[in-house]
Amino acid sequence: QVQLVESGGGLVQAGGSLRLSCAASGSTFSSYVMGWFRQGPGKEREFVAAISWNGGSTYYADSAKGRFTISRDNAKNTVYLQMNSLKPGDTAVYYCAAKNRLIGSSASLYDYWGQGTQVTVSS
Repeated sequence: QVQLVESGGGLVQAGGSLRLSCAASGSTFSSYVMGWFRQGPGKEREFVAAISWNGGSTYYADSAKGRFTISRDNAKNTVYLQMNSLKPGDTAVYYCAAKNRLIGSSASLYDYWGQGTQVTVSS
């Protein structure tokens, strides 16, 4: 199993940037595909970005392309989400998640989840 703890959320003005981190422990972090999801007020949880076990492949939701960058440091057991040009619509609780095998965007395929970190973007 793997335990995940997100950090880096906060309040930012529209157009600003934040970098989220997700620290993993308990298992072989480098063997997992890692993903970021978010859940806004009154909305369902949605996929944001994912990265393969070695960082060689990344996958983004259309809403994240060109603004967000997912990366990982396997030596530090950490995955990051750099978010630029933030919009009020990006306001949500952001979760990191881990899964085995193939990179994917479906939340149901992810086995382990963090508790989430709140991101609030003011207009």
